[in-house]
Amino acid sequence: MTTNLRVNVKKSFLTLLIFFSFFSLNISAQSNDWLGLDTIKAGKFDTGKMWTFEFPPMEYFKSEYGFQPSQKWFDDVRMAALRFANYCSASFVSEDGLVMTNHHCGRQSITQVTKEDEGEDLHANGFIAEKLEDERPVPGLFVEQLVLIKDVTSEVISEIEKGTNEQERVKFEKDIISKIEKRESEASGLRCAVTALFNGGRYSLYGYKRYNDVRLVFAPEEQLGFFGGDPDNFTYPRYNLDATFFRVYDENGKPLKTQHYFKWSKEGAKVGEPVFVVGNPGNTDRLNTVAQLEFMRDVQYPRTLEFLTAMIEIYKNMVKENPERKLQMQDMIFSLENSQKAFGGILKGLRDPILMKRKIDFENTFKSAVKSNPKLNEKYGNLWDKIAEIRNDLKKIANKNFALSKNRLLTPQYFNIASELLKIAKELNKPEDERDELYKGEELENSLNALIPENFDANLQDKLLEEKINILVKYIGNDDPIIKNFTGGKTGSEAVEHILGKTILLDMKKIKSLVEKGGDAVLNSDDPFIRFELETEDLAKKYQKEVKELVDKEESYNQQLGLALYEVYGTSIPPDATFTLRISDGVVEGFPYNGTVAPAITTFYGMYDRYYSFNKEYPWSLPERWKNPPADFDLSTPFNFVSTNDIIGGNSGSPVINTNAEIVGLAFDGNIQSLPGNFIFRTEENRTVSVHSKGMYEAIDKVYKLKRLSEELKNGKIVN
Repeated sequence: MTTNLRVNVKKSFLTLLIFFSFFSLNISAQSNDWLGLDTIKAGKFDTGKMWTFEFPPMEYFKSEYGFQPSQKWFDDVRMAALRFANYCSASFVSEDGLVMTNHHCGRQSITQVTKEDEGEDLHANGFIAEKLEDERPVPGLFVEQLVLIKDVTSEVISEIEKGTNEQERVKFEKDIISKIEKRESEASGLRCAVTALFNGGRYSLYGYKRYNDVRLVFAPEEQLGFFGGDPDNFTYPRYNLDATFFRVYDENGKPLKTQHYFKWSKEGAKVGEPVFVVGNPGNTDRLNTVAQLEFMRDVQYPRTLEFLTAMIEIYKNMVKENPERKLQMQDMIFSLENSQKAFGGILKGLRDPILMKRKIDFENTFKSAVKSNPKLNEKYGNLWDKIAEIRNDLKKIANKNFALSKNRLLTPQYFNIASELLKIAKELNKPEDERDELYKGEELENSLNALIPENFDANLQDKLLEEKINILVKYIGNDDPIIKNFTGGKTGSEAVEHILGKTILLDMKKIKSLVEKGGDAVLNSDDPFIRFELETEDLAKKYQKEVKELVDKEESYNQQLGLALYEVYGTSIPPDATFTLRISDGVVEGFPYNGTVAPAITTFYGMYDRYYSFNKEYPWSLPERWKNPPADFDLSTPFNFVSTNDIIGGNSGSPVINTNAEIVGLAFDGNIQSLPGNFIFRTEENRTVSVHSKGMYEAIDKVYKLKRLSEELKNGKIVN
């Protein structure tokens, strides 16, 4: 009887819940109070914890963790951290120039040094430099060390304020920044860059020392570096050896001697311990206005997701049709899928009414502080309305501008060939003495021969053409006369077939024959690509001009709003990420998920559980050396862990350190709950996912048996 009563009560509750869930979808927007949205407030750390080294939150660290680092601590940490090329973070982990970053940050480098002609597959089998002389130079790879920070705020702002309108303010800002960068680079011998912080409330000049001789030391197999593949990406619990080691060499070809490096922790990350992520977060929009976020939600990110989804399908189909090109295509597919999942998570967050209400509350609080101060209100009070007006104007033209613009990844090369032919035609119509030298005599012949790229991939270009047609039809319309002329009123593969059946752009003889007839012959050609480029040229320029004017205006308003932000909040909140060095604080801690709790730390046992649970099938398969690990390999060793630190793309490869500035982990991902972190940081569930220092050491020492590397990590120097 009691059991039946409980069941009936439960059923009644569920029925009621389902009814109200359905009903709530149909409530008008004026019923926020009934839904409880009006009670939602911004969180203390919604703008994040990506602190700059020029404004470290000393008192907060002391009150939160009982930790009061010295300036020397900050200087040593800053100098041990690195920027890995122009897309990841890294760090020195020995006095002999040893560099640690993620496996996925090193993917491109691994591809570069793979000796395919000798049958090597370093992605499948990993790379181990048994001896120092086996370390392989990576062409073009560099790391950068931040050695100079200088406040240039007053110099930049005083120049900006000379502008009499928004366009002048933007121009003067760019001009003075270029002047400062040139001056400081020449004076210091460093690569100097000025970065706007707080959207232009402050300006810092950063001076970087660049190291260009970087060599690969160790990389695990891809199946360890990316165990679980895309299904496990941005999830937790995780089991990834997402670590790769490089070494910087000096100008004499010797391992670099560096004073600043992170020592290896014997214990690694421990539950409840305060830890710090030191790296270069790429970009966040947490200080954007609500109008700007709504534009991202309604226009920008849905379009970006469609583009990424289409590109993934194109490249995966290419691999299916040409399996031998998997190695060539895989890096691109990985990058696209990673972006797809990231943008999908951001968009989901932007569509979450609770998260958006938190952003609205922050903006209203900020706005109230400005409007309640007569001086601030006079200078900044109308900026939110101005930005909202710009975003409304952008909504009308942004998608059309996107459809007609040329994108390096998406635009088929046919359009570029046609565009170049039009340039040639216009030059041919000039008197010969006024023509560009590239379009005369032998140089003209060379220009024509260079029109069709040597690596032209017809299969890929045709697939890109079909997607380009889809975009044109969606955002401009198949009934538009220009689009209709181009596609013959057809769509999809039929449109591709129609266009390719009429073009001459892949027949060099026909191209040269057309050019020989003169510029007017080209301009009057009925080739679909030439005609399309000619007919859309002015329209595309018009949209580009309108967008630029609006964006320039908004840049100026953003900068002014940044000044207001700094006046109201100072450095009590961090600036948005700018792919410059930051330090983020947190603790090692699990989180609630799927009705249970995610453990703070995982072990190698979990990896083998997934391996067997998924029948040893990709992407949970294991490389040969991992199928039967050595007897002395300890499966209970901590492998991955989560912490409450604030990270974003660009932080990949960041060292995770303890209060002693020792390596306890290597950040490589965020959990799925962290994906809205582009615009809001949520302390409740946001987690950084890292490789545990003990797990890295155990794998390198016992499985890969690379003793010279494990000894170097333990001792902080090369051990002979």
